[in-house]
Amino acid sequence: MMTENRNTPFQIGKVTVPGRVIFAPMAGVSDLPFRLLCREQGAALVCMEMISAKAITYRNARTADLMETSPAEAPVSLQLFGREPEIIAQACEMIEDRAFDILDINMGCPVHKVTANGEGSALMKDPQLIEKIVAAAVSGTTRPVTVKIRRGFEEGSETAVECALAARQGGASAVAVHGRTRAQMYSGKADWTCIARVKKALDIPVIGNGDIVDGPSALRMMEETGCDAVMIARAARGNPWIFREVNAWLTDRTVPERPSRRQVIQMLLRHARMLCEYKGEKIGIREMRAHAAKYLAGFPSAARVRNMVVKVNTLAELEQLLKKEYPYA
Repeated sequence: MMTENRNTPFQIGKVTVPGRVIFAPMAGVSDLPFRLLCREQGAALVCMEMISAKAITYRNARTADLMETSPAEAPVSLQLFGREPEIIAQACEMIEDRAFDILDINMGCPVHKVTANGEGSALMKDPQLIEKIVAAAVSGTTRPVTVKIRRGFEEGSETAVECALAARQGGASAVAVHGRTRAQMYSGKADWTCIARVKKALDIPVIGNGDIVDGPSALRMMEETGCDAVMIARAARGNPWIFREVNAWLTDRTVPERPSRRQVIQMLLRHARMLCEYKGEKIGIREMRAHAAKYLAGFPSAARVRNMVVKVNTLAELEQLLKKEYPYA
């Protein structure tokens, strides 16, 4: 019996996404260097860190840096957060000349400083406002508009279907659903049944997110929910190879050989060099410390080496430390 290829291209509005495995937007993680590495390893669509619509209207310099893209990562999604439809529309118009392919609205961030302002997942308490925000974004951009939501804001208030329908009514071209409530943050188990309910209710692509850690879990989500694509977040940290592995499993149920320790160290250092080039050595190395801890999971003496990695201040120090601890790499 032939194995069905579940990794075919699909459409989000006018944008052709070349596969079904997407790298999620993550604050402090999905910056340009790491997006490029994930795209290189097979992510069919990569998403930027969330950006404040209000900050765009204020012409914030830091925000402009967050919106930098590379032709090598296309297609790429730019994610905004905010709650005022008129601000969202204005921000969309102001970034219309930037290089990105899809505009996403964040309606899933669970962090208090975001939800306290009525943004992120707090929007799931007001489906009518969701429709207005999406309609405002659609009016301000020529790109397809998507939204990312959660199962609901809290247990007992699971509004994913209602919010997804509101987004569709506002003109959304796709919806990504994380199977946890805001109250769960990133703990507990993701409930995939809510993704299935959203998929059944919509006539646009639905992207499933939550607890995808390998090829089998990605395929299982697609089979159990009917979702059109899967979105990988935390499992990609220190492991950009996950996209290659999930692609292979969805395509023909094969499992590529895991990278050697030498290859992991080479990728870690390449990531560090890219970060230093992109953000300057001081910031790049500081941010790389957390990434390095993820790459080194499972290495001999990993805990001890991680304790030393958090103290390095230069690229040379990081290179010397890793060469000393793992000479075979």
